[in-house]
This record gives sequence, C-alpha cells and structure tokens, in this order.
Amino acid sequence: MQFTIEKEVFLKSLSRIQGIVEKRNTIPILSNVLIEAGDGEIFLTATDLEVGMRASYPARISKPGKVTVAAKKLFEIIKELPDREVSFLAKENCWIEIRCGKAMFNIVGLSPDEFPFFPYPEKENFVPLDSTIIKEMIEKTAFSMSTDESKYNLNGIFLQLRSDQEEPLLRMVATDGHRLALTERGLPDPGIADLQKGVIFPRKGIMELRKMAEEGEDTLHLGFMDNNAVVKKAKTIIVMRLVDGEFPDYSRVIPKNNEYSATISCDPFLHVLRRMAVLSSEKSKGVKLLLKPDLLEISSSNPELGDAREELEISYQGPEIAIGFNARYLMDILQVQTQERIVLLVKDNLSPGLLRPEGDGYFQAVVMPMRL
Repeated sequence: MQFTIEKEVFLKSLSRIQGIVEKRNTIPILSNVLIEAGDGEIFLTATDLEVGMRASYPARISKPGKVTVAAKKLFEIIKELPDREVSFLAKENCWIEIRCGKAMFNIVGLSPDEFPFFPYPEKENFVPLDSTIIKEMIEKTAFSMSTDESKYNLNGIFLQLRSDQEEPLLRMVATDGHRLALTERGLPDPGIADLQKGVIFPRKGIMELRKMAEEGEDTLHLGFMDNNAVVKKAKTIIVMRLVDGEFPDYSRVIPKNNEYSATISCDPFLHVLRRMAVLSSEKSKGVKLLLKPDLLEISSSNPELGDAREELEISYQGPEIAIGFNARYLMDILQVQTQERIVLLVKDNLSPGLLRPEGDGYFQAVVMPMRL
C-alpha cells in the first residue's frame, strides 16, 4: 500500500480519532488505527469496541491496500513533520515507511486482519438532526453525567423522542444522582421505535458526537442497528454501543410544587458564586443562599480558611429561605445559559432547587440541597 497526502489533512484525520483509540493497551490492536487506501481516498477506522469511527480523506493512491499502526505514535510523528506532502508506504511485513522532505521514519505496524470488524449500516432508518442544535443540547446536559463507573446507567445521556406533544420533541437528560439537566427541541417524528422508548448514549460516544456536531454545518443523521447507535455526517460515521440498563424515572425528581421563585441575572450570579467558592470546602464546594425580598445573600465558610459573604439584587417576593447548594453544580448550569436571567424555584431548605432560564421553556435543571 502506498499513498501521498497533505500533512494538514493527515494530521486532522489522526487528531480526530485520538479520543477513541484504547489507551489502556489491554488489547494492543485497539490502540492502532486501521488505514485503508483506494479510489482516491484513504479510510481511517478506530475503535475501543464500544465506540468506533470511520472517516475518509482525499489522497493520491499509488497502490491500494490496508495496514494498522499505533495511532498515538503516528499522530506525534505527523505533527512534527514539515508542512509538505507526506509519503506513506506499507511494506509486506507490516513495517511502515513515512517520508516528508528529508525526514524518514520506519515504524512497526500490525496485520489488518487482527483489527475488529467495523459494522457498516446500509438500510437503517436515519433521522436528520441539526448539528448546531445537537451541539447545544449536549452542552446543556453533558456536565450532569455521572463519572462513577459503578453507576453505569448514569454514565451517559438519555435520549427520547416525546410524541405526546403537538410537535414531537427530542429530549436529552443527564443526572449523577446529585443534579439533573434536561433539554428538548422540536424534531419531525421519524417513527424509530428505539428513540420513542428511550436510549442511553455512553459518555465517550457523547463526547465524539459533540466533536462531530462542531465540525461544520452539515446535517447529522441518526439511526440504530442492533444495540448500536449510528451517526453519519458528510464522510464520517460513528457507531456506539448503547448503554445497557434502565435510566431512572427522572420525572419523579423534577419538583412539581416549588412555589417560591427568584429571578436572578446569570452573569453577576456566576461571578459571585466563583468568588464564594474560593473559601468553600474543596470537596463539597458548599455555599449558602439566603433568599430575602428582592435580595440574595450568598455566603461560604471554611474553618481552615475563613468565610465570605456577598449580596445580589434579585426579583423575589417570598418568605426568607436559607438553602445550601454545591457551587460547582450551580456554576455548571449558569455557564451554558444564553438567556440573561435564570429563575430559581424553591420550596424550603430541604427540597431540591429547580432552575429554568427566563423565557426558555426547553431547559430545566434540578440541584439537590446540602446541609451546611
């Protein structure tokens, strides 16, 4: 196999798969990228057996063929080469010769026969999705995904199509048990049964989907095959294994009777929380919110460091309520808002707080209270 390719194109293609290749080296071939050459383009495939990606890029093919090579090492080599055409030659014993200008590398590859089979969907029913909307929906929920490996059914985002409305809505929900984020957007009903009952996309798949959505304005296409989600965009395809297990009944967590509402400007609120978090406990990041008519007092205290307090003018007419929250959770919510003001709905000092951007009926977040 032999081809020449622009350094910039090759570097972009290798950079794109770095998040997918297996880092732990339990199975050596999974830290490799499969490179196939033919018909004026090269195909790069990477997988960790849970999330896989295949994409094609233009190249001048002298001799078709395929080989696998260590993805990280190849990326590091190409990154340091001069900005010229790169010549790639795979020899019969799986050794690979890379030339660029006066630089030459010989590196060891592995047989492509060992590389896992990459499923290629042919007749799946795909639904078109707007890249910008998907990127925004992921941003508004991804921070609430659990990082606790034992809670495997919370290590991702739950996607569901709600057809019980006048306009079908695609809903994304993420929770780690301490907080929850939910967003939804209108979507033509594609009639895909998997979406209507709901599926859990894994964390790694969500991160790759976000990168895919950020690349240009092309439409994403989502489909399902066996127990996998398939996402296509231009010449790139991602296949990810769906998370087994039931997503919790999140509707029970969303407070229905939080009667006291405070309207707060997002930007000042975010900056006050950042200041107060400096003196909060490193582990819990706890801050106290004291709601008074038209005033919010935010304070933090740490026996080893001291305490801090700051007031913020807000719109609030309820009784005085003091409630503790993890400042990091509140900041995560505020950082993804595009609206100027957010509404905090509370019931008492022991019940979860509900946050909704003013004038945006598509997003809501729940944060569990803390005892301070």
